[in-house]
Amino acid sequence: MVTQINLGEIAVDVVLKDIKNIHLSVYPPTGRVRISAPLRMDIDTIRVFAVTKLGWIKSQQHKLCEQERETPREYLERESHYVWGKRYLLNIEEQDAAPEVELKHNKMILRIRPATSQERRHEILDAWYREQLKVALPQLFEKWESLMGVKMGRCFVQKMRTKWGSCSHDSRNIRLNTDLAKKPPECLEYIVVHELAHLLEPTHNSRFVALMDQFMPKWRFYKDQLNKLPVRHEDWGY
Repeated sequence: MVTQINLGEIAVDVVLKDIKNIHLSVYPPTGRVRISAPLRMDIDTIRVFAVTKLGWIKSQQHKLCEQERETPREYLERESHYVWGKRYLLNIEEQDAAPEVELKHNKMILRIRPATSQERRHEILDAWYREQLKVALPQLFEKWESLMGVKMGRCFVQKMRTKWGSCSHDSRNIRLNTDLAKKPPECLEYIVVHELAHLLEPTHNSRFVALMDQFMPKWRFYKDQLNKLPVRHEDWGY
C-alpha cells in the first residue's frame, strides 16, 4: 500500500515494507520521490525524516532535470553508439549466421540475419554490452578488494533504471548497471570502489566519504564526469 505525504510542493510516496531501515530514493526522469519504511514506523516519524532530507531531495531533482538524455536508439545504419566513452557509428551487415558485434576503427559492426527486428537488434547489443562489463570487472574487483581489505559475495550485471550500482551489506552482493560499459573506464572503476566501500560502511555518512577520500582521492571528479554524461533514454513506467 502506498501513502503520500506532501512537503510543500513535493509529493512523497511512502511504502511500508518488511525491512529494517528507512530508504529514500529520487527517480528519473521527473524526480519522483519515494520512501520505503519499516512496517512499525509511524507516518509522523517518516515525515520528520523526509523534512530533514528536503535539501538533498531538491538537489537530486535539480540534477535529474539538468541531465542530458540520449535520443531513442533505432539501431539503424550510422547511428551513434558508445563503448567505454568512445563514439562508434553503427554498421549493419546481414549474414545467415548467429549474430555478432565487432568494433573496428570507429565502427560498431552488427552482423545479423536478414529481417532482424529492431527489438532483436536491441537485445543483441544489450547482451554484448553486458558481456563487455563482465570481462572488465574481475580485474577491477581483484585490485580493489585487495587494496580495501574487503571481499564481496557475488556481482550481478543488469539493466538498472535509477542507479549505476547497488550493494547489499548483508549478502555482500553487488549489482552494476549494464550501461557502465558505455562510459569511460574510470567511471566504472569509481562505481566499483563506491560499492565496495559500502561493505565497510552501508550509508553515505561522513565515514563513507572518508573511505572514498582514502582509497580514491579523485572520486568526486569521476562522479561529476559520470553524472554529466548523457543517460539512456527510457520510457519510464511510473
